[in-house]
Amino acid sequence: MKVSLITSCFNSEATIRATLDSVRLQEYSPIEYIIVDGGSSDGTLNILEDFKDIIAKQISEPDNGIYDALNKGIGLSSGDVVGFIHSDDMLATSKSLQRIMSIFETKSIDAVYGDLDYVDRERPRKIIRRWRSASFDRRRFFNGWMPAHPTFYLKREHYEKYGGYRTDMRISADYELMLRMLLKNNLKAEHIPEVLVNMRVGGASNISLENRIQANKEDRMAWAVNELKPRFYTSLLKPLSKLRQFV
Repeated sequence: MKVSLITSCFNSEATIRATLDSVRLQEYSPIEYIIVDGGSSDGTLNILEDFKDIIAKQISEPDNGIYDALNKGIGLSSGDVVGFIHSDDMLATSKSLQRIMSIFETKSIDAVYGDLDYVDRERPRKIIRRWRSASFDRRRFFNGWMPAHPTFYLKREHYEKYGGYRTDMRISADYELMLRMLLKNNLKAEHIPEVLVNMRVGGASNISLENRIQANKEDRMAWAVNELKPRFYTSLLKPLSKLRQFV
């Protein structure tokens, strides 16, 4: 099976080389590696030139935010499975994709997700938080649960059938997509109980109180647009569930 791996980036010269190195080290094949650049004006494009040997497709043009960029990447993809590695994240080991794809190749499933470590932006070997997920049970969504999106890999046919990311959401489009795929449409997923991605701290939904409030608003919208009804405590438990990542 072929995996399409997509990196969206914009003025990412400070971090993207580590991302690209982690892809180059992967032992799995075939990988269709796709770069969607938002029109960088720093040294990002120069760094990409050093990795032409692993980049299958690349575009550089303005976009309407990260989820628009991810949709562009999906549109360019031809793999059986689609996943993402953002320009400030790294695949945890050289066997990360091999581990993910082995599940798709041996089991009848639609999606795979795993665990994630948040690492220091300047010292990526220093772990700040640990996101340890759980075995798949779609009912967990009602308790504020969600998979770690950077570890989420989905068969491409489901993007074609159910659509990509909503660009009217600024922060929670990843949550909405997983809710739509796994809860509303009952797709089957499997958890890999090991760290698949190292993610630098400072994500869009966490960098300010204003963004956190916006994320909570969009989380509620995610249920509404899918005509799903959360429990009265769902929106409260979702942010509270992150506290265990610090333990």
